[in-house]
Parts: sequence; C-alpha cells; structure tokens
Amino acid sequence: MADPRVGSASVSEVHLSPDLRKAVVSLVLGGTEVEQAATLEAVRNAKQFLKHQLTERLQLFRTPDLSFEAALPAKLGARVPQLLKRIKRGRPKLENGPEEKPIS
Repeated sequence: MADPRVGSASVSEVHLSPDLRKAVVSLVLGGTEVEQAATLEAVRNAKQFLKHQLTERLQLFRTPDLSFEAALPAKLGARVPQLLKRIKRGRPKLENGPEEKPIS
C-alpha cells in the first residue's frame, strides 16, 4: 500500500470463519503507539482495496470480509523491529547479562 500513514506492519496470522465469509487479520505493528494507531486506522480504511487485491491475486469467487486487529500490545509492538535486528545479526542479547557469543 502506498498510504503514508501505514508504517511498519506485518501479518502475523489470519483466522477464517468456518463458512469462509469472515477473516480476522492480526497485524504486528511497529513504531510508537501513535504511529501504530495511525497504521491500524489506515489499514482498516483500505479494507475494500485490500479485499479487491486479494480477489484478483488469488482468483477467488467469494472473498471473506476482512477485519484487522493488532497482534501485540503497543509496548511489545514497538520492540519488534529492535528484536528482529538482533536476530539478523545472530547475537541475541540476554535480558540480565552480557551478550552471548555465537559458537563457531
């Protein structure tokens, strides 16, 4: 999406109703609480656009009605990008101690 209000957002899971008419999309949101609220609102406003994109790309006859929710509380969501950077570096930091050195 090209909406400037949409910051860092990743889909963590999707729950479909048994009749496949409704889908609840859980999003992991990055940034501050204000940025997360703006991102969630922008995604909710773009619901019809996203539904149309799903219909075209997946070639569905009937696309479920989408609803969006934050997967993590705002405090944890703000830490996700930081934690992902640590994982990519391969050196996870211990909570109460020095960084572990990778075994070579």
